[in-house]
Amino acid sequence: MSHFTAPIAEQIWDMKYRFKQADGTPIDVSVADTWQRIAKSLAAVEADPQAWEGKFYDALADFKYLPAGRITAGAGTARSVTLFNCFVMGTVPDSMGGIFDMLKEAALTMQQGGGIGYDFSTIRPKGASVLGVAADASGPLSFMDVWDAMCRTIMSAGSRRGAMMATMRCDHPDIEAFIVAKSDPARLRMFNMSVLITDPFMAAVKSGGDWDLVFDGQVYKTLKARDLWDAIMQSTYDYAEPGVIFIDRINQMNNLNYCETIAATNPCGEQPLPPYGACLLGSINMARLVSDPFSDHAKLDADALTDLVATAVRMMDNVVDASRFPLPAQQQEAKNKRRIGLGVTGLADALLMVGLRYGSEEAAAQTDAWMHAIARAAYLASVDLAKEKGAFPLFDADAYLASGAMQQMDTDVREAIRTHGIRNALLTSIAPTGTISLYAGNVSSGIEPVFAYAYTRKVLQKDGSKTEEEVVDYAVQMWRDLKGDAPLPDYFVNAQTLAPLDHVRMQAAAQKWIDSSISKTINCPEDISFDAFKEVYMAAWDQGCKGCTTYRPNDVTGSVLSVSEEKPQLLFSENTPAGGDPAGSDVTSPGGEVIYMSEPLDRPQELEGATYKLKWPDSEHAIYITINDLIVAGHRRPFEIFINSKNMEHFAWTVALTRMISAVFRRGGDVTFVVEELKAVFDPRGGAWMQGKYVPSILAAIGGVIERHMVAIGFLAGEGLGLKTDPTADVVALQGGKRGKACSSCGSYDLRMIEGCMTCASCGHSKCG
Repeated sequence: MSHFTAPIAEQIWDMKYRFKQADGTPIDVSVADTWQRIAKSLAAVEADPQAWEGKFYDALADFKYLPAGRITAGAGTARSVTLFNCFVMGTVPDSMGGIFDMLKEAALTMQQGGGIGYDFSTIRPKGASVLGVAADASGPLSFMDVWDAMCRTIMSAGSRRGAMMATMRCDHPDIEAFIVAKSDPARLRMFNMSVLITDPFMAAVKSGGDWDLVFDGQVYKTLKARDLWDAIMQSTYDYAEPGVIFIDRINQMNNLNYCETIAATNPCGEQPLPPYGACLLGSINMARLVSDPFSDHAKLDADALTDLVATAVRMMDNVVDASRFPLPAQQQEAKNKRRIGLGVTGLADALLMVGLRYGSEEAAAQTDAWMHAIARAAYLASVDLAKEKGAFPLFDADAYLASGAMQQMDTDVREAIRTHGIRNALLTSIAPTGTISLYAGNVSSGIEPVFAYAYTRKVLQKDGSKTEEEVVDYAVQMWRDLKGDAPLPDYFVNAQTLAPLDHVRMQAAAQKWIDSSISKTINCPEDISFDAFKEVYMAAWDQGCKGCTTYRPNDVTGSVLSVSEEKPQLLFSENTPAGGDPAGSDVTSPGGEVIYMSEPLDRPQELEGATYKLKWPDSEHAIYITINDLIVAGHRRPFEIFINSKNMEHFAWTVALTRMISAVFRRGGDVTFVVEELKAVFDPRGGAWMQGKYVPSILAAIGGVIERHMVAIGFLAGEGLGLKTDPTADVVALQGGKRGKACSSCGSYDLRMIEGCMTCASCGHSKCG
């Protein structure tokens, strides 16, 4: 029997986590093989691997413990990828050479699959003098544009685009420009952005005081703190960014505040990290630990939780020794402190199973109790590891126990740490779990509420026919299995019906026992007033949160999907540009459905196509590009590409590009992003003028050829209308619902803002990893 409870779970596993040969032949025959591969790999660093391999397998079995995607996909494969999810890079020097050294390090890190964070507060503001060159500084935002362009060219871990976080202090002279930078929809799209909010700034906001913008001791401008706060709030209200990070609170609570200073986080904000800091992630699946669900005796199995947490901590500690690292400085930092980020997923489902309404005071109290139990179990397990393997190298008992977070820890845990030390400096974090929650049977994600009870997913089969799959929330499916057609109780709530301050209450309840931070989105209704919106952020500050991320759907940010209460189904529509078919859709129907493929299509014996000659200026040989097409349900779409040149200097990259693009085409979905990504590549040696247009690189020229072909066959409505190149497209309503942008992985219009990042409910794709 399959271990999967839903077709989408198996498809996610096959697409993202299943170990395969280079030609796509599976090595992991079943998901049990995946669990065995991970268990064997992480047990290999133990003195007695056989003693632990079975224990690790049991933790993974039936999705009880869910290592983060990079561990699940990479452990035991011998691939040159990091198993760490989160990196904050080194401090950016305020010099041209130093800045570009940091850019190189960022590229190397993303190439191996790490999401990165940077604090750009160290770069002098725009207009400041640059000694020795008789020029003015261009400012940190101009260099962020360079980072953004670099990130577009890096495919991390084989399937994910790089994700980045940019932070800037609230007293930097360029903070006002930073706040509104993403009001331009074409700018800094590879970044999540957050303002570092200090305690003195919040005091000035509350008192109505002045606020100085300062760099290197020089005051550039003085303004009212409330005006700057309102500017942050207005941008977030309109564009969903920037987020806010309460940086002083983070440093005060940090267990390691005696030996590090934090100024940035990873892309989703759950890991505040020092320069070259690294962290790995994993989640306890709370939904799998509830006994007698939906009964008067329903409860979380406390003993099972404690045992599972202890095993998970040991596995994650072993990842520190088993993983590769993009940079030596990251490896040294990780081994000196042995940070791990153990969190949870399925919290909302678990609360439903024990009869509690997410967001209520009772649910917050239960969340506090469960998080407390996890923190206790994790810290005591790490103490046991310290007895066996030694404490982390930078451990200092008195300094460690003096930190803000350890002041609230239980007395017996504190004494155990003082006596024996602790193996891992920090242990808990709530990470984004959008993909792994689908893989685990569509449990609720992280500590988020259930987004939708069910929705319909359309899949295109190899013969061109369409099938529908209902994707049901894990707890809802369990209710159906136990109660049949009985209506859902009143305590079933979802993200659309939950009040914003209920979100804050739940985040604050979890934060009390999380020593790092939390990736969470506070969903706000479109019609929330600006004053009520600001109240959400002030409540997060007042209740002890370390940061706050909101999402208010509107015509700029895109709208969340409408949920029918009579029929639990997500409604969505296609965007049809004037005078053409829906941009980049595989197949269209009268309902405007987005249809995507369940698996790569087989190649027919014959295909129709076209060959294009591309002559790059100053190059002796032309490049010939052949694109062949497939007819699917009456519509023509690109299926494969061949790029050839007599110039042997081009041989390696043209072969690589041929294989990569063809593989993307054969997966189906909206593949127009290939055009946009190629056209964004710039050559530092310079581009060329072709047919009256400046083309930044030969790769960009190839992207232009592919775009013209897509337009010619009707796959793309026109130049510049590919995925991610038409950010001002009108939002189209369907039965009262709205849709935003298409998923860059599968093409469906099923994106949701979850845990601070747009996540696709259909394929699990997320920019944030």
